[in-house]
Amino acid sequence: MKQPGTRHKARRRAIDLLFEAEAKDVSPAELVAERRELVQTDESVGQIHPYTARVVDGLVADEAQIDAVISSHLKGWTLQRLPAVDRAILRLATWELFNATDVDPIVVVDEAVELAKELSTDDSPAFVNGVLQTIADLAPQVRAAQAAGSDRDNH
Repeated sequence: MKQPGTRHKARRRAIDLLFEAEAKDVSPAELVAERRELVQTDESVGQIHPYTARVVDGLVADEAQIDAVISSHLKGWTLQRLPAVDRAILRLATWELFNATDVDPIVVVDEAVELAKELSTDDSPAFVNGVLQTIADLAPQVRAAQAAGSDRDNH
């Protein structure tokens, strides 16, 4: 069996933080800041991987847009009716599809499906895959629009 890579572990940690933040009704960014402080005083607390922080910060900044995209691709469901872990997985993967230009969209979807297998219900991997496949089809256009926008900002 293949060992999970560093990015997989970072994604898993981000999912854990998103899930915990929702359960506690606090900002995921607050949890990241708390954990960073805790690492200084408690050796049993693991460091926050830079990719975990990047994803969480990105999700916090783009949450409304990401939730709107996901909601528009749910058939017969609302985002709030989904299991919390599925919401977290879909949010993370959607952010990656649109913003993590160093990660191939196929990898993003595969990782999300693997996380759903590890963390959620038996039906979740297929559901997550279906939703993300349709969102992944938009990723090239969204990435191109963001690149064009940043090019305009730089000129």
